[in-house]
Amino acid sequence: MDRLSTTTAETLFGINGESAHERVVLATDAPSGLQAIIAVYSTARGPSFGGCRYWQYAGDHEALNDALRLSQGMAFKNALADLPFGGGKAVIVRSGESLDRAALFRAFGRLVQSLNGIYITAEDVGTTADDMRAVQSETQYVSGIPRAGEVYGGNPSPRTAYGVFVGLLSAVDVALGRKTLDGVSVAVQGLGSVGWDLCERLHRAGAQLIVADIDATRTTRARELFNARVVETAQIVDIEADVFAPCALGGSITRAVAAQCRFKVIAGGANNQLMSLAEGDVLHQRGIFYTPDFLVNAGGIISCVREYLGSADEQAVLTEIAAIGPRVLELADRVKATGIAPARAAVTWARQKMTAQ
Repeated sequence: MDRLSTTTAETLFGINGESAHERVVLATDAPSGLQAIIAVYSTARGPSFGGCRYWQYAGDHEALNDALRLSQGMAFKNALADLPFGGGKAVIVRSGESLDRAALFRAFGRLVQSLNGIYITAEDVGTTADDMRAVQSETQYVSGIPRAGEVYGGNPSPRTAYGVFVGLLSAVDVALGRKTLDGVSVAVQGLGSVGWDLCERLHRAGAQLIVADIDATRTTRARELFNARVVETAQIVDIEADVFAPCALGGSITRAVAAQCRFKVIAGGANNQLMSLAEGDVLHQRGIFYTPDFLVNAGGIISCVREYLGSADEQAVLTEIAAIGPRVLELADRVKATGIAPARAAVTWARQKMTAQ
């Protein structure tokens, strides 16, 4: 690859003693300023597929940990969604410098191409369809791009939100015995693309919204359009509500939050909501139904996969995403049968699907 240096590790000790990643690639490209990590957790079901995150990290180890956790989650997500792909994820470290964004993502595209198809990329936090077009100029292993005549392509966020919505609806049925969201209080953390779209759907369904976001213009607009109650970002995990929908960055369910939160259901679009499976155990012991992020937020990757394969139309994609709802009900049955916390039960279920290939 032209002027792009890489180092690879064929194995890596897993997160918290879990199984190792198949490959981790660290890459830099001085002309563009690229500093990237591609983590391939598993190709058991096929080439790894997962988005590219463009984010500013406190340090290199934080960026690496994010890539490792996200790629593992993608493997579970793709398996539970019955997609013919393994799990991978990319992280581009965002610096404070002003960079030529198109050049940066072209360099990233050359990195993806160098892996010869074991990793396929798409949008994630901080990246856009225009970024993916720059990637596409260097590699065919990319999705999330609007394509003529294929209305389900492009930005996958609305499909992610739709999947979270149907998953949340099933979770409310399980935990509250309610078939609708009319009058159900939902606390939404983060009003980005997924969180905002989810709020629109929840509002139309009659839910009572409580919202928090670092951008005051978004929360003000949510108050005006959805009659939402606005709280500070640090306060959202402490309020009382029927449902908590984390739609910002991961790690919102800490040990303290798991032990003290006053929700009955947790179902949201953020990746890696739990700091570890131990927090999921605490939630389960307290009678809180946690629906794992990699189960309910799979709508985006379903859309990207079908776009990439060219194997469905808009309605078929929405129908496939709607199957997230029944999967939440199946997870509840598994939890009832085994007594295992939903987070652990979902990981076991995903690993079964991964090893069955």
